Amino acid sequence: MMYPIALCSFGLTVFAFERWIALRKSRVVSKPFVNRIIEQLQQQLIDRDEAIELCEKNGSPMAKIMLAALRRYGRPAVEVEQAVLDTGERECNYLRRNMRAILAVSNLTPLLGLLGTVLGMIQSFNDISTSQAMGRPEMLAGGISQALLTTAAGLLVAIPAYAVYIYFVARIDSIIVEMDTHAQRLVDVISAEGLQENEGTRTRRSRKAA
Repeated sequence: MMYPIALCSFGLTVFAFERWIALRKSRVVSKPFVNRIIEQLQQQLIDRDEAIELCEKNGSPMAKIMLAALRRYGRPAVEVEQAVLDTGERECNYLRRNMRAILAVSNLTPLLGLLGTVLGMIQSFNDISTSQAMGRPEMLAGGISQALLTTAAGLLVAIPAYAVYIYFVARIDSIIVEMDTHAQRLVDVISAEGLQENEGTRTRRSRKAA
């Protein structure tokens, strides 16, 4: 059973490294990029097509959500929010990729270790029934000690795997909350209601300046 446990350990390393790279906030939610797009749209420094082009070039999960919203530019807020929700759900699934594999490693390796121990104990007790083990307690002790190694190995893999899983789940939840905040800001700017309110604010400022 040490071979499948070692394989699980290798898989955990690969999946954890991949998620660590993929879940960096600079790759998922680039705050300077998001803030710049929203502020320039609000101040009418760029138009819809320019914002769409910038989001397409960025290609991050947050940029894809913003792209879905920008394609509903000027529509009612409910319609823009629905586009954000649909795209956001797909991007959240991307953020959670390989998380089930990490959880499976944390659940599977202790069972593999326990199975190895049980098989080793069965072998040790079979040795007891033979004449070769009679009067040789060191042989039995060695067999039992070796059998228990698989349980220890399984736990040594499972405990870090579960800790990694909890860490990434918390990180994903934090990223989703941040993405939702930015998406709502964009909806408030580019929806029909937001554009109307922004235009009214500009009109009032122009009158005061006059």
